[in-house]
Amino acid sequence: MTVDATTTTSLSDLFGDDPVSAALAALIRTLEPGDKLPSERDLAVQLQVSRTALRDRLGVLEGLGVLKRRKGSGTFVEQLQPSALATALNLAMGSSHLPLESLESVRIALERQAAREAVKQSDPVLIAYMRRAIDTMKATDDHREVIIADRAFHQSLLRAAGNAALTFFADALTNLLQQDLEDRSARLQHARLSEERQQLVIHHHERIYEAILSGDADLAMAAVDAHFDALPAS
Repeated sequence: MTVDATTTTSLSDLFGDDPVSAALAALIRTLEPGDKLPSERDLAVQLQVSRTALRDRLGVLEGLGVLKRRKGSGTFVEQLQPSALATALNLAMGSSHLPLESLESVRIALERQAAREAVKQSDPVLIAYMRRAIDTMKATDDHREVIIADRAFHQSLLRAAGNAALTFFADALTNLLQQDLEDRSARLQHARLSEERQQLVIHHHERIYEAILSGDADLAMAAVDAHFDALPAS
């Protein structure tokens, strides 16, 4: 069945029940970054869609950074970057009128899973980076350095899971929430970081670190939960 030549797609269509986009996604999953798609003519025949409808979907996917069309050469698969996914998510959240803050719970869930998988991976280098971040927090009374070390700790935790997909989505969420995180950091920088709060920050990061070292996945996940319950702005 051929799709009508006047059919156009939107971002919501792309993430919804659109058979043309679904067929393209299935094809792209069989390819590697740098691989070339069939010509538009051949691809339209293969997918049984009009070239106009196909070109419309290809344009949306190129805008998202999934594909790259090179004049005179064809259309190639690109390696999607977290920043591109963040843009798509931002548009989707906006069209759904969902506040970005609602994604905080997703970020927490990713870090919770990262702690669980980090226990299994037990990567000594990345766990050492977590320790170094904690030591930096202990060694300074400069709140800006504490904030930087805090971020380094969480980045190391995510990478310690050894799960590329988890890290990818966490990076996308971080990009999406970047303005919110920067606003929080600015508020902390303008307000003196109390010794009590700094010690609380250190305590909760050490609990996560020690739980991962102990090899107890349940304890590690509980430590992440306790951290975000006690320090929601971290």
